Amino acid sequence: MRAIRLAIVYYSSTGTIYRLARAAESAALEEGAEVRLRKVRELAPDAAVDANPAWRAHVEATRDVPEAGYDDLEWADAYLFGTPTRFGNVASQMKQFIDTTGPLWAKGKLADKVAAGFTSASNDHGGQESTLLALYNVFHHWGCILVPPGYTGQPVFAAGGNPYGVSVTARPDQPVPEAALEAARYLTRRLLRVAGWLLAGREAQA
Repeated sequence: MRAIRLAIVYYSSTGTIYRLARAAESAALEEGAEVRLRKVRELAPDAAVDANPAWRAHVEATRDVPEAGYDDLEWADAYLFGTPTRFGNVASQMKQFIDTTGPLWAKGKLADKVAAGFTSASNDHGGQESTLLALYNVFHHWGCILVPPGYTGQPVFAAGGNPYGVSVTARPDQPVPEAALEAARYLTRRLLRVAGWLLAGREAQA
């Protein structure tokens, strides 16, 4: 069986989601997957970015990360999407990218992929679970197969016990907790395992 192809598509303003994405990437590479780590385009005006030094610093530090394209979605067997919460919903930058995938959706190119998500907010009850559920509405429409973490392992509980996906409360001037990074790695391994089952079944029927 060939290697699983994983597209990690994220938006991050000050770096929390980016760090979770990198943790997922490292876990996927350790599992032998092919990985494309892709950010979505920044839409905020320079004035808004410059008003937050951490935001500007993150934009500059990640200039080398390629932007997500439609070919990345068509190529992948599995999707892992990351977005901060914005009023309990996905960030507009991520939503804009999603909203332009209609031509792929119409051709069935987004269906039958396994998918999961991760998010962050600046406070414990800032809409983390509702953001994941909003993101998963997209996956329902695409025809994806959801692979949430559920309560399937200790890393889920250690990171706060979110069964919908990985989430973390971002604290200013503090690193992303190791428990959250491990939860991202755990979810990635679970996602790849299910993707492997699906790919093996397809190859057996070929």
